[in-house]
Amino acid sequence: MIRMLLAIKFGASLGRALALGLLTAALLMANAHAQTAESSMVVITHPATREEAIPRASLRAIFGMLLQKWPAATPVKVFVLRDDAPEHATFSKSVLQVFPHQLRMAWDRQVFSGQGQYPEQVASTQEMLARVAATPGAIGYAKASEVNENVRVLKIR
Repeated sequence: MIRMLLAIKFGASLGRALALGLLTAALLMANAHAQTAESSMVVITHPATREEAIPRASLRAIFGMLLQKWPAATPVKVFVLRDDAPEHATFSKSVLQVFPHQLRMAWDRQVFSGQGQYPEQVASTQEMLARVAATPGAIGYAKASEVNENVRVLKIR
């Protein structure tokens, strides 16, 4: 009887330890995935843009259509993918750290109040790269693996 009780106690402890181990592994994998998602999306600019790095708050203001000029007074031209594009959601959540619907609400507020306009929407990453490369003051985003030499990658501080 004592052996049976000890076996049950040991089994329960082992079960808790296993559950804790699985939870820890899941959290570590989720954290690794989040870091990979952020590092896979980069901010791209026109090659003549002087900035090497930008604070995340300024980046949010640019993509929220609130900041309309670069520090050198060049107008900013924002390019984005469709709201339902997976890259748009990844960029919004991992780089800007806002939900895509929050960006959409900010854009709607600017437009409906008469204080701003929507960013220019492109159909694909290839179009994003081409339009950013061809437009002085342009900013957009792409997967790091798809970036070419025609655009500049901006670091986030």
